[in-house]
Amino acid sequence: MATTSLWHIKGRLKDLIDYVENPEKTVSKDKDLLDFYNVFAYVSRPEATENGEYVSAINCLKEIALQQMILTKKQYGKDDGYIAWHGYQSFKPDEVTPQQAHEIGLQTAKEMWGDRFQIIVTTHLDKDHLHNHFCFNSVSYIDGGKYNYSNSERQRLRDVSDRICAEHGLSVIKNPHKAPSRPVWLDEKSGKPTRYNVYREDVREAANFSRTPYYMEDYLRRKGYITDFTGKHWKIRLPQYEHFTRLDTLDEKWTPEHFQRNMGAYARYGNRRAEITYPPQMPSDLKEWFKPFQRTSHIYRLYLHYCYLLGVLPKHTEYKPTSPYLKEDLRKLDEFTAQVQYMSKYNIETFDDLYADRRTIESNMERLITARTKLQNKIRRATPAEKETLREEKFKVTEQITTLRKQLKLNKGIEERSLKIQEKTDMLYANEYRAKEEMQYKKAQRKERDAR
Repeated sequence: MATTSLWHIKGRLKDLIDYVENPEKTVSKDKDLLDFYNVFAYVSRPEATENGEYVSAINCLKEIALQQMILTKKQYGKDDGYIAWHGYQSFKPDEVTPQQAHEIGLQTAKEMWGDRFQIIVTTHLDKDHLHNHFCFNSVSYIDGGKYNYSNSERQRLRDVSDRICAEHGLSVIKNPHKAPSRPVWLDEKSGKPTRYNVYREDVREAANFSRTPYYMEDYLRRKGYITDFTGKHWKIRLPQYEHFTRLDTLDEKWTPEHFQRNMGAYARYGNRRAEITYPPQMPSDLKEWFKPFQRTSHIYRLYLHYCYLLGVLPKHTEYKPTSPYLKEDLRKLDEFTAQVQYMSKYNIETFDDLYADRRTIESNMERLITARTKLQNKIRRATPAEKETLREEKFKVTEQITTLRKQLKLNKGIEERSLKIQEKTDMLYANEYRAKEEMQYKKAQRKERDAR
């Protein structure tokens, strides 16, 4: 069984040339571009590939593959947009040998791209699962055409990989589900609270604290999930998502039969009902200020209220949110921090302040872009001595524009996130109100039953 994925690498031809000329001093802030460089570094730094045995090239020489790709780009004048494509083919642990994995990778790459593109295939042995990396030029050495990725190409890659795996006697995924985006996939691998990692944690908790499927389902509903434990595939979802997620896609062993045999590990003295906790140190004025289901224009306070719910504030608190509505946002703390700091720096309290700040940014950007255009026109007409001074001036203007673009992105991000914060907080309180109503209803039923 092998899973596959493919993504584009953005950059400039100059980035590749700089790397070739001095790889040790080339630093990339782009994670994808850095991974791309690392694949070529394995040729000369082969710790992960069994001394270079599992590094192969198609339509180029592996020792100078990147240089040849650069020549192809220069030959056809294709030095913009996507500079390359990078993919992987990952195998089930203990199902394939390194030789088999590399052979399958080569066959897959040749069939997919070998008729037009220069490719490097590496097989990595440094993880518990063997996996291949494919890196290939975005420009064809045959005709200069660029690789066009599409849904049909994604399916073709999966089909080719599955067929070749089957030919080698490996298992094939029978019911594949849509793969997450690469950033989410990386976060999942590192254990960050992505949606599916939150699902896994809550399902595991529900199974451990429940003796029967009825109580397990009740536990998840108390957390705020919508559940469907009918049929042979149990499913859950949170209200903000349209589609259910099958439990056996979160973990292949999570079938109804598995849960019925293994639930109740921590329920020795009876089933435990899920509880949602709240931050004990939220200031009373902030707690009383927030009104569920009422839209507010005071976005700075809304952010602060949410930061307490997430356990970001106060500093050094031991409180952690238990609601699945909140936990997924813990992987975005850097973004929250940057947005709160931005509002504090520019005295943004309300939506009106935010929009006024945006108008200022856009006005300054328009003025600087006009100035840069004038400088560019001057550079065309200037003498060689004058050009150097004008270019320095233009560079400084470009730096200012770049800073303003980052500010504009933060500004718009605050507006977008504030709406999501309001929505998630409303769902949190709605779930608590529902739980209280159910509790009161059950108490009333017990009283009525005892009275008989």
